[in-house]
Amino acid sequence: MTAEKILTRNFARADSHTLKAYLETGGYTAWQKAQTLPPAEITEEVKQSNLRGLGGAGFPTGTKWSFIPKSHGGPVYLVINADEGEPGTFKDRYLLERDPHAVIEGMLIAARAIRSATGFVYVRGEYVEPYRRFATAVSEAYDAGYLGKGFDVVVHRGAGAYICGEETGLISSLEGKKGWPKLKPPFPAIKGAFGAPTIVNNVETICHVPHIIARGAAWFAALGTKTQGGTRMYSVSGRVTRPGVYEASVAITLRQLVYDLAGGVTGNGRLRRSSPAARRRRSSAAMRSTSRWTWTGSATPARWRARRA
Repeated sequence: MTAEKILTRNFARADSHTLKAYLETGGYTAWQKAQTLPPAEITEEVKQSNLRGLGGAGFPTGTKWSFIPKSHGGPVYLVINADEGEPGTFKDRYLLERDPHAVIEGMLIAARAIRSATGFVYVRGEYVEPYRRFATAVSEAYDAGYLGKGFDVVVHRGAGAYICGEETGLISSLEGKKGWPKLKPPFPAIKGAFGAPTIVNNVETICHVPHIIARGAAWFAALGTKTQGGTRMYSVSGRVTRPGVYEASVAITLRQLVYDLAGGVTGNGRLRRSSPAARRRRSSAAMRSTSRWTWTGSATPARWRARRA
């Protein structure tokens, strides 16, 4: 279930955060291809890939893009949620630090699909080095001509409020207001940032988009399950032998993640309970295991109890 390394393929390179390294490993070729495709075709390709939001809700990404009103003649905004505040979660931090141009290329493609001319990246206030790395990458992209020709990116630092991880709370903060969730409907795709249609995507989600366009929806869908395609990054911390970030298929079980990739529980302990950092639907293959599971709560983070057979 480890699957092919996609998002983390360049992480071993010391210069992986630079434009030079990104171009040497095929960076921005998907953007070149996307510019030859109609926006609707890009959206349909993402739909067929079964890419789902990887920030917590798990909503189909292409379907979300399609909610932008076709008759809307004003501005449309793309917002990337990099306010990674869930306890024990640090995957987006790795992407911002080690492959920031993947975020930018994904934004360029998504912006074409939804006809957006402005994108915002809302970075968690405590993420100082990720912010510096990403801001530098944005400057490199402007200098190289990838940005500033129909699409601009604004990098915005949050103030450390956990609630701003929720999309409508994030939008309120971005507008200069108190970061506080709004009642839905209307949903952001209809009325979001500054009253305009807005798509909010997670960092990890947007980084998958270039690979889908470059290699096709069928390839990406085959890496996952029947209802969710691709791989994802798992942050593992606590009492395990090898804590860290692991990329694996969305079909991986928690047992495989903890014992095969992270080396198992340290000492003489047994896995009695885990606390996923973001709630997933109970049917998600990523939460299935050969262990016995008991659902013990509905708050975020979700609590699962496992008793090893």
